Amino acid sequence: MKGLKTQDLVLCGLFAALMGIGANLSPFLMIGSVPITLQLLFAILAGGILGSRIGSMAMLVYMFIGLIGVPVFAQFKGGPAQILSPTFGFILSFVLVAFVTGKLVAEQRKATRNHYIFAGFLSILCNYFIGTNWMYLSLKLWADAPKGFSYSMAWGWMAAYLPLDLAVTFVSFALLPKLQRSLKKSFTLRADI
Repeated sequence: MKGLKTQDLVLCGLFAALMGIGANLSPFLMIGSVPITLQLLFAILAGGILGSRIGSMAMLVYMFIGLIGVPVFAQFKGGPAQILSPTFGFILSFVLVAFVTGKLVAEQRKATRNHYIFAGFLSILCNYFIGTNWMYLSLKLWADAPKGFSYSMAWGWMAAYLPLDLAVTFVSFALLPKLQRSLKKSFTLRADI
């Protein structure tokens, strides 16, 4: 917590709240056992706006709020039992998504379009790698896997999400430069008052 400003704490809380909202905009739309959410959008924006440290901290705050029982996870779920959920790996991945995006975009002196494209690719890769592997392991080891469930089937389910996640990533990186400038200008003005 050393070196955190009040605005960092406020923005951290804001993005933790946005994750809860993004998780439940469409609470009952699912593909396979994975709900459709806008959490990837907010994880990318958190890292891109707040940087790697504060952005990933916002995702950790969101995760811990859900684990203590507040129903902020998809389908209004919460509590420590969610660790055993097949979709918990995606929640874990958001911490890394925010961290990677912050390092590649927010903490670059002059982030270019290539930084944004690379960060978008890595964001989806981190999200899918951690989330899909967690889902596969949980369904195989402690949850009820559908009959004939395989590793390739788990990745097949994720292929249905790829167009949406690519669109969300494109939108988030289109918004990021404008949001970064607006927030920088806003906090500069407030510091002068």
